[in-house]
Formats: sequence, structure tokens, C-alpha cells
Amino acid sequence: MSAQPENTTPETRTVEGDTRRQIMLMLLKLAPVTASDLADRLDMSAAGVRRHLDILVAEGLAETLDRRVRSTGTAAAPRGRPAKAFRLTDQGRSQFGHSYDQLAAEALELLRETGGEEAVRRLAAQRIARIVEGVTPAGEDEDSIQQTAGELADAFDRAGYAATVTRAGSGIQICHHHCPVAHVAAEHPELCEVEHQLISDLVGVHVQPLASISGGHGICTTNIPLTPIEKLPEERSGS
Repeated sequence: MSAQPENTTPETRTVEGDTRRQIMLMLLKLAPVTASDLADRLDMSAAGVRRHLDILVAEGLAETLDRRVRSTGTAAAPRGRPAKAFRLTDQGRSQFGHSYDQLAAEALELLRETGGEEAVRRLAAQRIARIVEGVTPAGEDEDSIQQTAGELADAFDRAGYAATVTRAGSGIQICHHHCPVAHVAAEHPELCEVEHQLISDLVGVHVQPLASISGGHGICTTNIPLTPIEKLPEERSGS
């Protein structure tokens, strides 16, 4: 009878994923550690552990290094023998998450308590100013506004916002497909408000926030109408 193909049902893949997660957790706690040590602790075969470790290494989640393991034979071999040990890479460690969002939220809350809302706004303004540093302020014509909007999208894109800019009807839309501070901005909307104000200052027209990731949408959208800001009579007269 011919051999049957290996069963790779969703249940099998789930069990394999759970096992690999256990191995990663042991690497996080014990590294550097050998495959045989992991096998003993997890009550698995060394071959089975090595198979998972090979996959983790191939995916960039773990790496190997030589660890000097002392010989268990006689005292005549003090230098021991080299053994391949494993540890997580930075990418592997990142799979267990970070508390940066919570730390940032707590820091901003403390800043609000000690310096008030204006202190939070100043911090937010400094952060956005660094992101858009070098963007050319727009003139009064549409081409200039579109140029500045494009520069803004490029600046946000470099900062990790996965930003795009598109023409939409009688305006331009800057879209953020990712927000690095979404969780913090949900608790501190000043971050978004200051960003919109700075965009408005640079393009020279009032902008319209249409959607935000922090507000539960899948994208942040800021609409830039191609209409210059109307100045008050006293501003036009210079009084």
C-alpha cells in the first residue's frame, strides 16, 4: 500500500504553532539553551525540538551561537566541547509585545496633571514638528498646495505612517494607513489635533479630519480643500 500524505489539518497547524510558542517562551527565559535542554524541559524529542528551532531560525525569530559545555567525562578535558545553543533575535523577542504604549500614555497623563493640557500640546507639537521638518510651506496657488501635501505625505511615510496622498474631488487627501501612536492618541486626542493644525499651517488652508485610526477606523484621512484661507478684513488691511 502506498504511503498516505501527511495530514496537515488546521488542528495540526494549531498544535504546531502552540508548541513553537512554548519553545520561544523557553528561549526567552533560558537562552542561550541547547535543543536537548529544551527537549528535556518540554518532554519532547530532541529531533522534534530541532525541527521547530530550524523553522524559527529560518524565519529570523531565533539564532544560533556556540556555547562551551563542559565535558561530563573525566577531569582531563577541562576545556569542554562546543555545543550549538539558541536564543531569540530582536524580532523574536518582539513577538511577546512591549508596554511602550502604556508607558507613553502614563507619561502624558502625568504631564497633563503637572503642566496642564497646554503642556501636552507643546510636546505633541514638538513631535510633529520634527516629523515634518524641511517641508516647504505652500503658497496660494493649487500647485504649491499639492506640492506641500506631497512633501507632508513623504515625511509621514518616513516616520512609519504608511502615508499616501491622492486627489479627491475638489481637494487633496493625506491618508495614514498606519499610526504608530494610535493607542496613545485614543486617550490623548491632542496628538491628532496638533497634527491637523500643523498641516493646516503648512498648506495654508483649513483642513478637515474625516477619519482616524484612533477613533476606530482603518485609516486616518485628512482632507485639504484647494481653497485658500479667507483672511479677516483687518488682516487684509494690515491693521
